[in-house]
Amino acid sequence: MAESLRHSALFTDLYELTMAAAYFENNFRGQASFELFVRSLPKERSFLLAAGLDQTLEYLEQIHFENDDIEYLRAQPIFSHLSNSFFDYLKGFRFSGEVWAIPEGTPVFGEEPILRITAPIIEAQIVETFLLSTITFETLIASKAARVVAAAQGRGIVEFGSRRAHGPEAGVLAARAAYIGGCTGTSNVEAGRRFGVPIYGTLAHSFLMAYQDEEKGFQDFEKLFPDHAVLLIDTYDTLDAIEKIVHAGLRPRAVRLDSGDLGQLSKQVRRRLDQVGLRETRIFASSDLDEFVIADLLAQGAPIDNFGVGSALATSKDAPTLGGVYKLVDVETNEGPSYRAKFSENKVTYPGRKQIFRMRDENGIYQEDIIACADENCEDENHDGEPLLSCVMRQGKRLAASPSLDIIRAVAEKEIADLPEGLRDLRIPGKAYPVRFSRKLEMLLAEAKQRMGVV
Repeated sequence: MAESLRHSALFTDLYELTMAAAYFENNFRGQASFELFVRSLPKERSFLLAAGLDQTLEYLEQIHFENDDIEYLRAQPIFSHLSNSFFDYLKGFRFSGEVWAIPEGTPVFGEEPILRITAPIIEAQIVETFLLSTITFETLIASKAARVVAAAQGRGIVEFGSRRAHGPEAGVLAARAAYIGGCTGTSNVEAGRRFGVPIYGTLAHSFLMAYQDEEKGFQDFEKLFPDHAVLLIDTYDTLDAIEKIVHAGLRPRAVRLDSGDLGQLSKQVRRRLDQVGLRETRIFASSDLDEFVIADLLAQGAPIDNFGVGSALATSKDAPTLGGVYKLVDVETNEGPSYRAKFSENKVTYPGRKQIFRMRDENGIYQEDIIACADENCEDENHDGEPLLSCVMRQGKRLAASPSLDIIRAVAEKEIADLPEGLRDLRIPGKAYPVRFSRKLEMLLAEAKQRMGVV
């Protein structure tokens, strides 16, 4: 995707622009704070792994309307009653606000703000769609990757899902998020170029089918890639393919299984490879894998060294969306208290800007999170928790360069290791991680309800 397109302010929903126009034409210029969070975790997710912040900050630094964008909007019937002043405003539109965020690679739970935006309300409104789609998508995939990696028990996972992703850009970002979640790399070359994610590849059945002689196909491929060849052996007959490799005197880096009973076949292949002195040749498996299939294969004793995971990972197939929301919590006007809350049934939000404090036990394991008012400190709740949200952008500019992807990945690995043991189980945990709201925040909610006449 072209750089200018990635930063287009038209990556938004129409109602963000109609609200922006209404704020502008009615001279509503409040400074607003919005918080982005997930109401509740998907089934079989005991934690989420925050991701997508770097792309969010890049977008906020670069967002703008091109002249063609403005002319397109001007031609829409819904905007026919607007003044020229609004379109002139869009010509100079930039994000000038402040961002507080949880670092990428940090486990998060339901109701916890992953990101907080404070900016002129028009700016904060227009960026909502991009922020929600970016943060929730990458968080979703990083969280799924963490589960798949845990199931592999130290064996490498390569993200293979670009061809099943919901579009080319989704494939690139899925590869980035999967790497944060612990994958060793991806098949997506653009993700390697753009983000430095290690890239891996084998060959397709079509390459071997193009040859009349499968053995000749193996020979020609390994001749060109002597140090990296991973030979696909299930095009015709898996065990016969091994004999062809042996007969040709090849020593591939790995062989790949992509169909059949992977548990049984991997044992047979390993046995034969060892018999002929190819003990260094590894076994790579793919074919509709997810964390449960991988865990089952390893429980059977399958001697598989690495796994390629595609659809289940790049689309988070079992939980393909997150219920992310972006809610107004504070707006500074001359009309009384600034904090805002929503009281809809089953969708209540807490008012005011917030901070999250994370408590650990004496061994450094997560113990409890408290969602508090942003101006609270540890003494207010009699705890010694560490704050998770920090300021990463002021006046539309980053305060520091984002850490490298390898650093983020290392942070994620350590943070996941610090989760209570039950939260790292693949099946639904028996007890959810405790998250509560501070007393001050509960009082603020009660005051807000009283002010709005809500019982």
